[in-house]
Amino acid sequence: MTGTGRLTGELGQRTRRVIYGPLSAADIDAELPLMMRVDQAHLVMLAEQKLICPQTAGELLRCIAGLAAGGSRALHGRPAPRGLYLMYEGYLIERLGPQVGGVLQTGRSRNDLKATMTSMRLREWLLGFAEQAARLEAILLSRARAHRDVVMPVYTHFQAAMPITYGYYLLGVALAAGREIDGIAAAADGLRACPLGAGAVAGTDLPIDPGRTARLLGYPASTRHALDAVASRDVPLRLLAAAAGLAIVISRLATDLQLWSTAEFGFIDFPDRLVGGSSAMPQKRNAFLLEHLKAKPGQALGGWAAAASTMAAAPFTNSIEVGTEAMAAIWPGLTAAHDAVLLSQVVAAGARPAAARMNERARDGFTAATSVANRLVQQGMAFRSAHHLVGEAVRKAIEAGSTDLAAFGPPGWLDGIGPPGLDLAELVRATEHGGGPGAFGPPFEQAAAAWAAHRDWHQRWRESLRQADAELASAVARWAQA
Repeated sequence: MTGTGRLTGELGQRTRRVIYGPLSAADIDAELPLMMRVDQAHLVMLAEQKLICPQTAGELLRCIAGLAAGGSRALHGRPAPRGLYLMYEGYLIERLGPQVGGVLQTGRSRNDLKATMTSMRLREWLLGFAEQAARLEAILLSRARAHRDVVMPVYTHFQAAMPITYGYYLLGVALAAGREIDGIAAAADGLRACPLGAGAVAGTDLPIDPGRTARLLGYPASTRHALDAVASRDVPLRLLAAAAGLAIVISRLATDLQLWSTAEFGFIDFPDRLVGGSSAMPQKRNAFLLEHLKAKPGQALGGWAAAASTMAAAPFTNSIEVGTEAMAAIWPGLTAAHDAVLLSQVVAAGARPAAARMNERARDGFTAATSVANRLVQQGMAFRSAHHLVGEAVRKAIEAGSTDLAAFGPPGWLDGIGPPGLDLAELVRATEHGGGPGAFGPPFEQAAAAWAAHRDWHQRWRESLRQADAELASAVARWAQA
């Protein structure tokens, strides 16, 4: 009973390879456990709804358990002219006969099965990604707190602008990363409803209980609209877009660190374990991990563009363009985003600021100039006049090879506003309005609270899945004894 009844022919071998790809042992071992887990939940529900007899449920559950215990080796090397599922179902029918092995599709289709397996696979990726993203947040916050007093110049248009601290810079990156994780959590809400029960495209007239299978598989809810459940893959698109957003933030951090780690800047040093040498130039220390980090968003965004383009203009129903071809582009993009997070953890943790060099460049770059102008404003001068006066003094000081602004303005022009060089650390502490580095505490507390919420969010979700797994195992054990 390997045919459909309606069709008697099958694809040729070369066409099967194009459509289904080579079904390796690794492919089977990766996909089959998800499939069997869905089948276990489905069989428990069918038995509880009295749609199949207890003995049938027991035989199938025991056979599936035996297959799982053998690591799916019984399926390795078997022909799969129509993909893994029908090959696996054919194995069950061979072992148990059509009256037992052939009941798995009762009240179900490959369409809702595939949508459910995709959702479960996305959910597992999401929770692993969220855990690592929260770990990155923790690293950024830890390093921000450790280096909150390391003065450095902040750059605009690649020119020294104002004095900040390296910790303040990292805190800004942490806040941006936290918002991207918020976006990932929002996108993940689409993984809360289980597609199983949607059938081929419009549900079923059999009295199934989709809520039961949903709970056994760790979902708070079942689908409310069968067509939407099998037609839509907007959730993976949103997840990939959100993950790409975090990868973009990371790539911008990597760009700065790469520039700052050059000898010309000398702001950042990496330990030998995080750099590479050259096969030709013995003096080289290449921070090559940063180049990987800068490239990863391209892979994630490319995956999104490929998937979205593949989905565009597909009919709104179960569709191979959407469920198979588009998803084939999604997974590499998600992997690239996950890899970016892992790499960024070691880079952010390993980067060592050169405090003296940073302070020197902040001083020599005249980053105190804006504060000098602001202090003149506090003495009653219009800002545009102060801006012009300080700018002229900077120009004259540079021409003279000096950083002493007091000597290059009108006599006594800096009297009463502090030493002519101005202490940069003091300036940083004074720049507390408008979210400046002097107000480090409140945004740090905000970022730390966001990190704690992100950590608790994925931990609670994982705990709910552990409880569902235990409930499923208990139900399977009961019915397997029938």
